[in-house]
Amino acid sequence: MEVTNVTEYQAIAKEKLPKMVYDYYASGAEDQWTLEENRNAFARILFRPRILIDVSKIDMTTTILGFKLSMPIMIAPTAMQKMAHPDGEYATARAASAAGTIMTLSSWATSSVEEVASTGPGIRFFQLYVYKDRNVVAQLVRRAERAGFKAIALTVDTPRLGRREADIKNRFTLPPFLTLKNFEGLDLGKMDEANDSGLASYVAGQIDRTLSWKDVQWLQTITTMPILVKGVITAEDTRLAIQAGAAGIIVSNHGARQLDYVPATIMALEEVVKAAQGRVPVFLDGGVRRGTDVFKALALGASGIFIGRPVVFSLAAEGELGVKKVLQMLRDEFELTMALSGCTSLKQITRNHIVTEWDAPRSRPAPRL
Repeated sequence: MEVTNVTEYQAIAKEKLPKMVYDYYASGAEDQWTLEENRNAFARILFRPRILIDVSKIDMTTTILGFKLSMPIMIAPTAMQKMAHPDGEYATARAASAAGTIMTLSSWATSSVEEVASTGPGIRFFQLYVYKDRNVVAQLVRRAERAGFKAIALTVDTPRLGRREADIKNRFTLPPFLTLKNFEGLDLGKMDEANDSGLASYVAGQIDRTLSWKDVQWLQTITTMPILVKGVITAEDTRLAIQAGAAGIIVSNHGARQLDYVPATIMALEEVVKAAQGRVPVFLDGGVRRGTDVFKALALGASGIFIGRPVVFSLAAEGELGVKKVLQMLRDEFELTMALSGCTSLKQITRNHIVTEWDAPRSRPAPRL
């Protein structure tokens, strides 16, 4: 079957992957309302395209934290990619580099920061979970910095793991031939089997529930890398993140895997953008499957977007080539959306190019009687 859009990779991945692995990647928390809403919410935002504009040349390049990218589409951290394909994070790193964009490596990767760095040049961010043992955290951050990683994406919405019922049913654990490579030498790389989700038990044992705003400041004392706070969905927390010295904010609900019935990230985005007041860049993570979604996020004020599940599903289907295709398809669709909306550069994408359900009705002249 010829794959013509990003979503089609999910069905291929479902056929190829063991049920436990597919369910781990695909499922959300509890009733999975937010999981569906992350997608459905995009469908309720409509375009107001402008016409008769010369769109023969379109520039999608952008600068994120000082790094020049070919497009505002980046790769989100997704854990344990070697469950999807033997090349795992290596393939994702090479695909991102070839596309001229950023890959974010998960703390819980099945390839270490050093191994990913060895794949060649590329702009890479490191996603950080804060463990109870701060020496582990400090060691990991220093290793990422030495390996040439450019920023920390600090995940702040996971003091405990959300209730992912598919993982409980499947007694999810990391396959025995894989380890969490960044923690291998620290006796933290293995995940024990449990009566429910092995990952939930691992998180309960290792992740620091006392994590607070002062820790965002502490992180800045141990690294020169800019810190993006990932998992913000309210104006209040946006202001606190900026006060704490965050270099940017990633609007994320953890792929709908933490607290169910939080809004879709595209619904939370504008509130966060308004609260940030342009002081730091705001990014969107969650639910993006089309170039039209990318445009809508930028129209609502995002500086760029991150994709997660499309990466692991395409990786499962076609390895590195699959990830390259996903990035290319989204790029092509986004370019077409810009052209058909009358925008030739990212700065031309404005709030006036879309209409949302919370917009005030536009004034229309009263009909003559």
